[in-house]
Amino acid sequence: MDKIISKLLEIKWLASIKANTAPRWMVLIVDLIIISCSYLLLATSEAFIPGHSVSSLVFLRNWGIVLAVYLLMIFITKSYTSVIRLSVIEDLYREFLVVAGSTILLLIINAVLSACSYEDLARSWNIVIIGAISFSFLVMERLLIKHAYSVLRQYDSSERKRVLVLGTSIESIILANALKTEIGGKYLPIGLLAEKGANPPAQISGFKVFPYDENTLVNTFVENSIHALIFNHDKVKLVGREYADFFINNNLRILSLNHVEEFSGDENGDDKGANISTHVKNVQIEDLLGRDPIVLDNSLVRSNIRGSVVMITGACGSIGSEIVRQVATYKAKKIILVDQAETPMHDMALEMKEKFPEADIVLFMGDVQNRDRMERAFAEYRPRFVFHAAAYKHVPMMEINPSEAVLTNVMGTKNIADLALKYDVYKFVMISTDKAVNPTNVMGCTKRLAEAYTQSLFFDAKRKGKKTQFITTRFGNVLGSNGSVIPIFRRQIAEGGPVTITHRDIIRYFMTIPEACSLVLEAGCMGNGGEIYVFDMGKPVKIYDLATRMISLAGLRPGVDIEIKEIGLRPGEKLYEELLNDKEKTLDTTENDKIMVAKVRTYDFNTVYDNISNIISFAEHGNVHDMIKCMKMFIPEYHSNHSEFEQIDKEIEAEHSKGVNDKPAQESEIFY
Repeated sequence: MDKIISKLLEIKWLASIKANTAPRWMVLIVDLIIISCSYLLLATSEAFIPGHSVSSLVFLRNWGIVLAVYLLMIFITKSYTSVIRLSVIEDLYREFLVVAGSTILLLIINAVLSACSYEDLARSWNIVIIGAISFSFLVMERLLIKHAYSVLRQYDSSERKRVLVLGTSIESIILANALKTEIGGKYLPIGLLAEKGANPPAQISGFKVFPYDENTLVNTFVENSIHALIFNHDKVKLVGREYADFFINNNLRILSLNHVEEFSGDENGDDKGANISTHVKNVQIEDLLGRDPIVLDNSLVRSNIRGSVVMITGACGSIGSEIVRQVATYKAKKIILVDQAETPMHDMALEMKEKFPEADIVLFMGDVQNRDRMERAFAEYRPRFVFHAAAYKHVPMMEINPSEAVLTNVMGTKNIADLALKYDVYKFVMISTDKAVNPTNVMGCTKRLAEAYTQSLFFDAKRKGKKTQFITTRFGNVLGSNGSVIPIFRRQIAEGGPVTITHRDIIRYFMTIPEACSLVLEAGCMGNGGEIYVFDMGKPVKIYDLATRMISLAGLRPGVDIEIKEIGLRPGEKLYEELLNDKEKTLDTTENDKIMVAKVRTYDFNTVYDNISNIISFAEHGNVHDMIKCMKMFIPEYHSNHSEFEQIDKEIEAEHSKGVNDKPAQESEIFY
């Protein structure tokens, strides 16, 4: 028998079965043949009963009705879409739904035909028998397919990597069986790893269960030549909290896999999930930051955004583009994309056309520095919401080009804010950064100036009876944004190193781009004006630890396979970021426990306007020294770090010691 199977596998089309499952249309046809056979079997036996006969037309009519009903239920339950060799309980459950639903529907049709004096489909108990026979054969079909794959697997000569599957739940057992029965697979599960604190049996469903014991686990991996631990992706947060550090510190690889039930192909018959090993991925560092994501209040955002005209500046950047996507999901009436970058705008337009073809998208090329150009957008489209994401954000680059930082981040924000007020925008939401708190660089100070302007503008406009609400959101670094540290580390690791960090002790807060944009949208909808929203970003992450984790997750050894090189702090960079300064330690809660409002002292608008006008004037004339000095005088907590502008700090200190420039910037007594 073994020789016969091995010879069959040499046939080209049969050998291909090793790597693929039958297409969905084939499964559907086989299921319909089984149901037809069940009907024919019963109909044939009925024909031999004395006194019972039906015409050929009625026979064919009944056959067609039975097939049509079963086909309807098959499409409703999608029983033909699952990968049969990977599923057990789910398959049986779907087949039961098909048969039970079809039987009930056929009984109803039978009653209707009888009531209308038409000839019945069959006796009621015969309809039930058809269902029982169909269910039995459908189950047998699937068991035979699973057994056939099990036999074929014995002749699979490909080398597999030995793995453990995390957990002893039904999902873990399904995953282990799926990997084990895969033809041409990459991984061979030799057992299950019990979760911490569990007291499982020695064996489950034919798999040996290894207890979780950190004193012996490394030896278990070595003695059994285990390549990695694999787990369902729904356990990624558990792994991040409970297991990641131990595995990373001991150079044990961890891999994640999408849910087994997701490997069901599509309705067109493409079995994209057949090769389950292709869905096994290295765990991403983003998954292991140990912080619960912010939850977006969908109803609040939907009620505000739906049917509104929304403008997003910096619409093609990391944050702006995600805001565009999320706004599109809430059915905004019109979305105006404002950006000066031509190629990213073109790419964004193609993406939106593909993903949101029904969205009304306006592509408006322009620089926020150009007030006249921006006014054309406001005058023509009259936005109800403005999300201001346009800004220069890279600290070292803005230390080199400080005037441009001021012209875009300060003057550009002033232009958009002034126009929002002029054209009666309902809500203006500015995206700020934690670098605006006790800034040590030009970029951070420009964002603090922008915060001060928009907030003081709101209170001044409110006193004059204006209705526009100005809101600020302040958060830390976003994962995966252009130029952020994680994509850089990932590229450096792929190139063989070294991974460069500026300082061994530097720490940063992180959040994902969708989280950041969820915050912006929700803050824009819940705010009444004047607020500076602060996001609860959890614990800060040490960049050195981030680098070591990423190297280990790539299956390499930090300091051995990949060097970690310390290159020193860059101009304007500091070791840690803050979300609040010394005067902002009081926070108010909101409906979302991840979003808080900083109680801050606001500047008098006239004072802000005069100082910012001077700063912008210096920037326009290229007078960097006086521009920076004016910024430091107005934002006294701005002290340069690792920058040529530290000399200006010394000048100001010397002037203060002589009693010059002692007058602080005027502040109002308004607290929010």
